[in-house]
Amino acid sequence: MQVHSMYFKARAKENLANPRLQQNLTKLSTKFVSARALAMQEIDFPATRDELKARRNRALENLDVWLETFEREATRRGVTVLFAETTRDAAQLVAEIARKHEVKKVIKTKSMVSEEMRLNAVLAEIGVQSLETDLGEYILQINNNEPPSHIIAPALHKDKEEVADLFAKTHGRERLTEISAMTREAREVLRPQFLAADMGVTGGNFLIAETGSVAIVTNEGNEGMCTVMPRVHVAVTGIEKVLPTLEDLAVAMRLLPRSATGQTTSNYFSLLTGTRNEGDGDGPEHMYVVLVDGGRSGLIGGVFQEMLRCIRCGACMNHCPVYQKVGGHTYGWVYPGPMGSVLTPSYVGLDKALDLPQAATLCGECNSVCPVGIPISDLLRKLREKQVERHLRPRGERVGLALWGFVAARPALYALVTKLAVRVLERMGGSRHAITRLPLGQGWSATRDMPAPVGRTFRELYAAQRKHIG
Repeated sequence: MQVHSMYFKARAKENLANPRLQQNLTKLSTKFVSARALAMQEIDFPATRDELKARRNRALENLDVWLETFEREATRRGVTVLFAETTRDAAQLVAEIARKHEVKKVIKTKSMVSEEMRLNAVLAEIGVQSLETDLGEYILQINNNEPPSHIIAPALHKDKEEVADLFAKTHGRERLTEISAMTREAREVLRPQFLAADMGVTGGNFLIAETGSVAIVTNEGNEGMCTVMPRVHVAVTGIEKVLPTLEDLAVAMRLLPRSATGQTTSNYFSLLTGTRNEGDGDGPEHMYVVLVDGGRSGLIGGVFQEMLRCIRCGACMNHCPVYQKVGGHTYGWVYPGPMGSVLTPSYVGLDKALDLPQAATLCGECNSVCPVGIPISDLLRKLREKQVERHLRPRGERVGLALWGFVAARPALYALVTKLAVRVLERMGGSRHAITRLPLGQGWSATRDMPAPVGRTFRELYAAQRKHIG
């Protein structure tokens, strides 16, 4: 997927003015947010989060050990484990596997790592057809290969009427508007593709080191068709997804479905261990696991290592007041929302995603709902600091911050400046006591008025109150 994060502001402005998109985005609060809140009442969320955080940290602190353990155990069970330094390398490895097995058609489940790899495009270059089988991803694929706008619900930004139009145009059938009828139509179209495919490609929610297994979580069951029907199965996932034991996986599964969709458990859960053995009723003859670095190892041992705990549930974006208004495409790469505002600069370069660390209110809602306790707002603040240090922010902004830091570090000067400032701001408010144009803050006051202060600082008001009480 191409990086378009540098167009965040322009896309945000366009999407804020799109009434249809704004209506579609209300599904975040009416479905995901409310459902998660109910599901979390079933467990002790703080305690379970602390436990999963500790287990994920354990895996990351010895990542090389657990990856080697996974490779050994998976290989012992007939799996070929491959490592890719870049996403391009990973896509080429999958293409080589397809060539080796003379594959003509690939069926694929939803995988954000494959979006990083631009896998469909790379396979097309060698003449291999790749078909998305997740319903949301399929909708986007037949709509001119549109990128997903959400990591859990890729077509969240579309409504039923848009999908009905798209199905009628693509399938050449009567336009249907009942959701049950539309999903049945999708099944009828996709079922022959499952039967005809030579290779299935999936992601991997987790890797289990002690058993060499790949864990996959879905709600549609398409992952089962992609892993047991074709003769070749390839799982692509990031190196950070490894967990040491099945016990770690059990803890993760208490939180992943609840955080993602508000479900106690997902509809389908597959634990794939090795290739088909003699006497097995199904399963692939050949299984590959492609482990992708793609910038992840660069976070190990640094201040952004905490981001590698992420289990891709999407809770941070579901609750983010910015994402709820601008949608996923605004962020311009694979990962949108708060998580994307940290991951995109970390993976593709801070200079290619200048606006993303600023695309947050720092309200901390993402921190409070994260199932692995990632302090996302703190990491965004650190990225902002890096931008200033590397002179990636506008000169006027950097000078303003430097002046503010100079004043704030000197209490007497700070008291004098704020005393003068509140009096000026009071006069600017006029009889309406509202400031319609704020100096150095036009971006904020362009869409809202700022209540004018009363003309005295907090210190002055506090001193007067104490004097009154005394």
